[in-house]
Amino acid sequence: MPTETVPPAIVILSDAALPVAETIRNTTGGMIHGAKKRVTQADGIVLFDDVKAHMQALFLDSVPIVAVMASGAVIRILAPLLAAKQDEPPVVAVAEDGHATVPLLGGHHGANTMARDIAFALGGMAAVTTAGDLRFGVALDAPPKGYALANPGDAKAVMAELLAGADAVLDGEADWLSQSAIPLAGNGTVTLAVTDMRRDPGKLELVYHPQRLVVGIGCERGCDPAEAWTLVRDTLAEAGLAADAVGAVVSLDLKADERAVHHVAAQLGVAARFFDATALEAETPRLENPSEVVFAEVGCHGVAEGAALAAAGPQGELVVAKRKSARATCAVARAPKPFKAANFPGRARGTLYVVGIGPGAEAWRSPEVSRMVTASSDLVGYSLYLDLLGPLAAGKTRHDFDLGKEEDRVRHAMELAGEGKDVALVCSGDAGIYAMATLVFELIDKGGVTDAASRIAIQVSPGISALQAAAARAGAPLGHDFCTISLSDLLTPWEDIQRRVKAAGEGDFVVAFYNPVSKKRRTQLAWARDELLKHRPAETPVILATNLGRDGEQVRIVPLGELNVDDVDMLTVVVVGSSDSRVAETGDGRRWVYTPRGYSGKAGTMMGNA
Repeated sequence: MPTETVPPAIVILSDAALPVAETIRNTTGGMIHGAKKRVTQADGIVLFDDVKAHMQALFLDSVPIVAVMASGAVIRILAPLLAAKQDEPPVVAVAEDGHATVPLLGGHHGANTMARDIAFALGGMAAVTTAGDLRFGVALDAPPKGYALANPGDAKAVMAELLAGADAVLDGEADWLSQSAIPLAGNGTVTLAVTDMRRDPGKLELVYHPQRLVVGIGCERGCDPAEAWTLVRDTLAEAGLAADAVGAVVSLDLKADERAVHHVAAQLGVAARFFDATALEAETPRLENPSEVVFAEVGCHGVAEGAALAAAGPQGELVVAKRKSARATCAVARAPKPFKAANFPGRARGTLYVVGIGPGAEAWRSPEVSRMVTASSDLVGYSLYLDLLGPLAAGKTRHDFDLGKEEDRVRHAMELAGEGKDVALVCSGDAGIYAMATLVFELIDKGGVTDAASRIAIQVSPGISALQAAAARAGAPLGHDFCTISLSDLLTPWEDIQRRVKAAGEGDFVVAFYNPVSKKRRTQLAWARDELLKHRPAETPVILATNLGRDGEQVRIVPLGELNVDDVDMLTVVVVGSSDSRVAETGDGRRWVYTPRGYSGKAGTMMGNA
């Protein structure tokens, strides 16, 4: 995930820094992270225990950091992690009173700009120290969005020459260069070239490619991605066009899930965007190769040329007409201006992130899930699960659903993604364990969503399940073979549930019961208890784990023979040990459940050699 799409983590160590942090949050859209021991106003703040571990984790996860603390402390914390500067996220230190803002790392990756914005909002000073930024107002090795530097390795020598007093020749047009403080002259010793054509740089020359070319692609269903890429690569090369000058890859919306299109976009490092047939048909008068066959198949007279022209806009021009391979076509158009995030043409392929947030506590939520939620514009889920996201949900469009509306919930999330949005379908626990991930693929498999929703990108990220959380809180009951069984007969016939419980009892598995009871369903757990008692002792330990990771958490250990259904509610996970499961007591009087695998009896261990 590019760092520019990730809001910064605003790190504070005390309540005194909160007013400055709130101003920074309002300026950057970031999220405040506070030291748990010293930040008492926890509303809307991500709390952490260890500042060093937390900041290092953010840095390694490529999250921009704005630390309202001494710059020396930030340097000491992050110094062991520093490697190639191209890979580091922006890191900015801000004085607790807001008078100074210092970009420490990633100056050309957004830190300098962020520091200036923060300083302006706080009425302080941005201590930007990058030489080129100070002298000329630009960083030649980090051009603005929409431009690519073909030879970054030469930037240091060129900048040194300019800092020594040399003039530059601007060969081409780029406002960010012509309006900078770089001294320009017709006979300068430095050349700054701006072109979308391939060009071998000369001595003391930097070549910038404005990303204003757009590649249109058409292909048969299931086209080999390598074939499409070879066609595009060769087309650009034969036309003398620079691959770095491509700003977007575009096609018909029916191709939104076509691997070949996305492979070409990935090879070029640009966005893939899509248009409907009506938009492409409007470009028919400008096509060089209109086709009635294509119109009969997809409703427009040209996909590659039509998509390229639609993306380039009415002032754009077709620079390479349609070219063909066995199963693909491509064309190239030139837009008047480079493509940037704000003016990407067409519609993106929407992404559905199916995420498990664990029991809900931030500490038990994976960094990957947090990244996916952050990257989403829309959140879909049961209201309680969305509430558990806390400040991570700030600024997102919520789509709240009641319990029992699972299919409506999933279909709604998929249809939103089908509109080109990035959507997080939020589940508690793990998204693939008695949760929504299965229903996503079932709807696709059975045709239960629109065509657009079936072409979305899908990513599933795991979470800590209730079973894992209960096991961790109680010790190690899953140390040997185990199974999970849902006692809810809403979706599974009671006869099937009975058969599975009997098999688990005969197999002597540790059993985790999900959905053990409900307001109307009180007999199934009692039946399961009695069935398991036929196969294991009455003193077999049973874990009753309620509200795991939330306020009111309670973990109890009772013998199987004394398991009382009235002690269990809808928020309780019931884990029944096997006949080998045991209870151990530590010196502090705490009881733990474990299921041995026999490690202690193996030859070579201390106990095995005793």
